[in-house]
Amino acid sequence: MPADQKPEIASVWTRPRRQREQLNREQIVAEAVLLLDADGLESLSMRKLGTRLDAGATSLYRHVANKDELIELVVDEVYGELEVPAATGAAEWRDAAARSAYSLRAMILRHPWVASVLGQVGLVHLGPNVTKMSERMAAVYTEAGFPADEVEQALSTVISYVIGMATSEAAYLSLIARSGRTEREFAETLHDAGQQERRTENPEQARDETFDYGLQRVLDGLAVRLTKS
Repeated sequence: MPADQKPEIASVWTRPRRQREQLNREQIVAEAVLLLDADGLESLSMRKLGTRLDAGATSLYRHVANKDELIELVVDEVYGELEVPAATGAAEWRDAAARSAYSLRAMILRHPWVASVLGQVGLVHLGPNVTKMSERMAAVYTEAGFPADEVEQALSTVISYVIGMATSEAAYLSLIARSGRTEREFAETLHDAGQQERRTENPEQARDETFDYGLQRVLDGLAVRLTKS
C-alpha cells in the first residue's frame, strides 16, 4: 500500500454475511436488543450474548467484530421501528415533524438504552435504517422551506428535545418498575408526599400532554424562523 494511502476503515455494513451457519447476524441483533431492553447498556457483552444464544463468543465474532459494531447494528435495528411521514409540502410540515417526534419518543421508551447512544450515531458508519430515517426526517424540514444550511440544525433541535424528554421519562418509568407499583399508584405516593403539585387520574396522559406542550413550543419557534427566512 502506498505510504500516502490511508487504510479503509472496516465496516460491519460492508462485510459479507456468512451463509449456511446455524447462527446469523439477524439472530444476534434480535437477541442483543432483548438483552438491552431487559438489562440496559451496561449489561451488553459478547460473552453474555453468546450465552443467551447458546453459542460461544467466538461464534459471534464471525459475524460481528466487536461490541462497537454490535451497538451500530442494534441502533440501526430499532431505528427501523420509526414511522416518519413522507414530506408533502410546506403546509403539512408541522404535523409530519410532530408525528416523527412522537415516533422517536415511543421508540426510546420501548428501548431506554438507546438514548445514551443516540448522541454517538456519528458512529463511524451509519446503517441503512438510520440513514433512511434521518433522510426522511430531514426531508420534512426541507419541504417546510428551511434554507439548506439550516435543515440539519432545525432537525437536531427537535431531536435534542425528544431525546432529553424521553430520557427523563424512561428513567421515571424504570423507577416505577423497580417499585413494583403501577404508574398511577406511584403518582399517588408522590402526591401524598407533597412532591406533586396536582393530582392526576391519568399520569400517562399527563406525560403525553407535557411532552406535547414542549414539542409544540419548539415547533412554534421553528415556525417563526420560517417566516424570517
